[in-house]
Amino acid sequence: MAGPQCCTNPPTMIPGYGDGSVIELGGITTYITGSSSPSSPAILLASDAYGYEAPKLRKLADNVAAAGFYVVVPDLLRGRAFVPEDGIPISVFIKSHKMEDMSHDAKSVINSLRSKGISAIGAAGFCVGAKVAIELANSSYVQAAVLLHPSFVTLDHIKEVRAPIAVLGAEDDHYSPPSLLKQFEQVLSAKSEIDSYVKVFPGVVHGWSIRYKDGDERAVKSAEEAQKDMQDWLIKHVKSSDAGQRGPARL
Repeated sequence: MAGPQCCTNPPTMIPGYGDGSVIELGGITTYITGSSSPSSPAILLASDAYGYEAPKLRKLADNVAAAGFYVVVPDLLRGRAFVPEDGIPISVFIKSHKMEDMSHDAKSVINSLRSKGISAIGAAGFCVGAKVAIELANSSYVQAAVLLHPSFVTLDHIKEVRAPIAVLGAEDDHYSPPSLLKQFEQVLSAKSEIDSYVKVFPGVVHGWSIRYKDGDERAVKSAEEAQKDMQDWLIKHVKSSDAGQRGPARL
């Protein structure tokens, strides 16, 4: 499902924004930031319809990298991000991108990370990117996942979850309304072997975590809270996984 809420507060693009760089990774153009040492756990961020160049998404990637992760933001839209000025309805735009292609590209990036010796990997996805993140979690490609204001994620996807997962939703969301998130929570609660939680943020709209208005103090605070929740979850489940795989530190 895609509609007007996917288009609210479009980002102002700033060419070359971010502390990282852009390279080819797994055959996919990718923004990378942080240390790429095999000892560093990695996080893949799957963008919303505005793509991997959105400044607030790259700012978040840089912040996550500062917490000790190697962060990759692949161009899963293959250079065809949503541009409101083009006049193409978001529903038509979404149909022009196959979700299976986006997931395949994300897996190619993760395979490239593994070839570099990075074994602990997590994923977070925003809006349509959340569908990518949960498919990575359900196919055991990542140690943990976070879904932020997800689109196209169904109860069937939640039932197949195989990795720790956090779902961060908006009180006002046409695609994943609180009523649906409550069902997600009920399904996840029954999966005692999988660590999970669902959180609904009051007073915010779909897309708020990376498409907030800088001058809106309440919106910024809520976005920062969601981003911290995301980072804390990944630290808990991906960094701990990395430490376990590498063994105890030597003194």
